[in-house]
Amino acid sequence: MRQPSVIARRVAAASVTLVVAAGAAACGPKDNDAKGAGGDSKPQKGGTLTVLNASPQEDFDPARLYTSGGGNVPSLVFRTLTTRNRESGAAGAKVVPDLATDTGRPSENATVWTYTLKKGLKYEDGTPITSADIKYGIERSFAAELSGGAPYLRDWLIGGADYQGPYKDKKGLASIETPDDLTLVFHLNKPEGEFPYLATQTQFTPVPKAKDNGTKYEEHPVSSGPYKVVKNENDGERITLARNTYWSAATDAERKAYPDKIDVRSGLDSSVINQRLSASQGADAAAVTTDTNLGPAELAKVTGDKALAARVGTGHFGYTNYIAFNPKVKPFDDPKVRQAIAYAVDRSSVINAAGGSSLAEAATTYLPNQKSFGYTPYDHFPAGASGNPAKAKELLKEAGHPNGITVTLTHSNDKNFETSPEIATALQDALKKAGITVKLQGLEDNDYRDKIHGVKTEPGFFLAHWGADWPSGGPFLAPIFDGRQIVKDGANFNTGFLDDKSVNDEIDAINKLTNLDEAAKRWGALDKKIGEQALTVPLFHPVYKRLYGSAVKNIVISDWTGVLDISQVAVK
Repeated sequence: MRQPSVIARRVAAASVTLVVAAGAAACGPKDNDAKGAGGDSKPQKGGTLTVLNASPQEDFDPARLYTSGGGNVPSLVFRTLTTRNRESGAAGAKVVPDLATDTGRPSENATVWTYTLKKGLKYEDGTPITSADIKYGIERSFAAELSGGAPYLRDWLIGGADYQGPYKDKKGLASIETPDDLTLVFHLNKPEGEFPYLATQTQFTPVPKAKDNGTKYEEHPVSSGPYKVVKNENDGERITLARNTYWSAATDAERKAYPDKIDVRSGLDSSVINQRLSASQGADAAAVTTDTNLGPAELAKVTGDKALAARVGTGHFGYTNYIAFNPKVKPFDDPKVRQAIAYAVDRSSVINAAGGSSLAEAATTYLPNQKSFGYTPYDHFPAGASGNPAKAKELLKEAGHPNGITVTLTHSNDKNFETSPEIATALQDALKKAGITVKLQGLEDNDYRDKIHGVKTEPGFFLAHWGADWPSGGPFLAPIFDGRQIVKDGANFNTGFLDDKSVNDEIDAINKLTNLDEAAKRWGALDKKIGEQALTVPLFHPVYKRLYGSAVKNIVISDWTGVLDISQVAVK
């Protein structure tokens, strides 16, 4: 996904769309009582599930949503060609069919992908879902007034770069063919073996052209999922969902749809959310959150209460917090200086600053340590848990700095335990032991993002983080290290300005692979190769700890999202 701070409403935080916003990790999440509260009682249909969130579910239009795996609340209303496997742990990192009969059939070079829709698919009004509806849903995501979704279709589809959407161009995209009501054929301008992952994004939601009313569509989008929108108040602050009676479980193996009604309430303070979930009084007993973690202080209280501790879901999302260098700025143009900083880092103090080992896990690889990403262990600059200042001093001396250096570390003033003052101060203290004097430059979050993503303004030394659009090394490594993705006029994420032909060529070669297990191994090897250049210093992967109400059952937390999947939850 894009940098978590840029996508704040996307994975990490909200409905995994999470990106959090953060986008969000490491090993597989623990399945805390897969049956949820209530012991051995089986989940039953009925009741109302309440969702207590901090961030409103804005832009509730499938064209404008930027989600990972279709999102959490959105995936109750919007079905897509493929979706994430709704299982706990590593099994949940797999892509599976949704509206389609399979995950897609590629041509030999993965430039053409063909999908066949399941029979009997219907909208909330009983009308059939057709391939033309999915084509139209994709095309409207190109309209400027509906921007905000994942950018890949514009880059991958032939003609996508110049297409302006169906409101301006009635002809549509010739690169999406619908030879009949059940078939879609996508023509890409380059091989993309991970197209099945992309097809989980909400832009692949069917939209009936006759019901499209532009920017107002989000007020009542036509449901293809188990729930339909009854009310959408104050731009997503409160959304009420009820059953879509035309949804059929026979066509949907992923969503359980246990509750009769879902009441999404947003705009709440995070501390209030956790207090309400902890108390579990009245309707809050059947409540969850899709965007609010337990903080260090809250977690300490919960850990001391066995009953509460049993109601904490633990998960990991593909997400890495790291130090970034601009090698065009001295002294970071010298690899030995970058290596010295890597050796000097005290990860134990950084993890403490991030909330402790329950909320953060040390990282020495850029890719998250999950199999689906192709995780390949390496530690090119072994600093141990608390840093190696002696080795750092040695490298600085070799670089011509026997008396150390003074540098400025740019960070956000936002209290996010990721790029915030706590992390910066921990690094400042550790690097001092190696003769590196660190001056801190804290910026308001918007200024921070603008500065670090501008080619002309990027500082030499700053805190950064990245979350995955889907559980693979591709959307993790390509935006950060593919030289062809350096953006000179706009938001640039290749902060190390790496433009290495061998790296670019390997990215292209991996993208041709449709065997995702084989591709994962190659992504891991590429991560290890790039890591030798010390363009980043991985620090830690976040761990998500989220409370749920005492009446909530059937807890499923996958390695794709790292958070409770409300499509599986029961409250009776």
